[in-house]
Amino acid sequence: MEKNFWNCWGEKMSEQYMISMTDVMEAEKILRNVIKNTPMEHSRLFSELTGADVYLKLENLQTTGSFKIRGAYNKIFHLLPEEKKNGVVAASAGNHSQGVAYAARALNTKATIFMPIFTPPIKVIATKYYGAEVQLYGYTYDDAYKKAIEYADKHQMSYIHAFNDPYIIAGQATIALEIFEKLKDVEAVVVPIGGGGLISGIAFALKSLNNKIKIIGVEAEGAPSMKHSMEKGEIVPLKSADTIADGIAVKIPGPLTFEMTRIYVDDIVTVNDEEIADAMYMLLTRNKLVAEPAGAVSLAAMLTGKVNLKGKKVVSIISGGNVDYTLLSQIIYKGLMREKLLFKIKVKIMDKPGQLKKILEFLSQKQINVIDIETDRISQNLCAGMVFITLTIQAVGIENLNAIEEFMKQEGIEFTLNF
Repeated sequence: MEKNFWNCWGEKMSEQYMISMTDVMEAEKILRNVIKNTPMEHSRLFSELTGADVYLKLENLQTTGSFKIRGAYNKIFHLLPEEKKNGVVAASAGNHSQGVAYAARALNTKATIFMPIFTPPIKVIATKYYGAEVQLYGYTYDDAYKKAIEYADKHQMSYIHAFNDPYIIAGQATIALEIFEKLKDVEAVVVPIGGGGLISGIAFALKSLNNKIKIIGVEAEGAPSMKHSMEKGEIVPLKSADTIADGIAVKIPGPLTFEMTRIYVDDIVTVNDEEIADAMYMLLTRNKLVAEPAGAVSLAAMLTGKVNLKGKKVVSIISGGNVDYTLLSQIIYKGLMREKLLFKIKVKIMDKPGQLKKILEFLSQKQINVIDIETDRISQNLCAGMVFITLTIQAVGIENLNAIEEFMKQEGIEFTLNF
């Protein structure tokens, strides 16, 4: 890689930051027949909701389910033959591990991956499927990272960093080439940030092509390592990283990604877990797209107005789709309740035969589906001989709710509705 070059403002970069547009173009050639040139879809709904002209760059549809294959393959491709023979080691919350495993198998080298112990099973299974040995260690990416470094040193294997590596960054930057090819008049790009490899690559390449393009980064509120570091003007490790967005739960950015973010990124905002979940639900129900929490943060920032780009042509990077199914089902459940398509009704009735039957018969007549029934006979505020029954109900329209309320009042049944 070139050691000395000038960025798009004519500023000479330090030799440490070894990435140029030549490197990005080379990565594009290497990856051309390996990865997918993922779709970039215009969203009329999200455009209406945000006031911007919104396009979604769908890296959730990428090989291995996220953008990570780009950097991982580019890095391993550039290893020396002897390094490939010894094998590679990586640490990841899931997506980088799959990218490394896939690339290692394609390039005929073995891979050992360290993942946090609470990594979603779907990501562990997928990593093993691609041929890697998986070792679960620690509670966060940073814990797994330290163990992986020790292992790589001990066994003389090449460590494939998830973000702080020029080959990794150049690989991720190929996304920018695809965006610019399809939308040359793009005015802003909103990008998830974990360790910063993705935003470093995209920001560098797009600013090199057109330095007027705004690059906005988005972190999880529970893991704002890059934002805090930018505000302090130096790398500041977080004490904890607590968020459903496990793919970007990084406690400390790398020195390379920190410096590139400082130079090329215009702003960084954060979104909380509820906002992330809402964006995931919207993508699933409105666009029929499955996004993991880390993959949905860019859209969450736009939907909440934390990124206000009204009137601008904007690309939101949906960076991955490898979501834990248990979490996804919970998000769907809560979303349906919020839209009053699913709700709970808690009734207090006599604990004797026939009492529940008449309620269920009424709901059946109204073609209201009961999907769960819970009973409670031991609450302190419940008299002997009575029972609390909570029905989870699937219904459409306020008319159904009104009919249920009227029926309960007519029958003299004490009840509460919860959404």
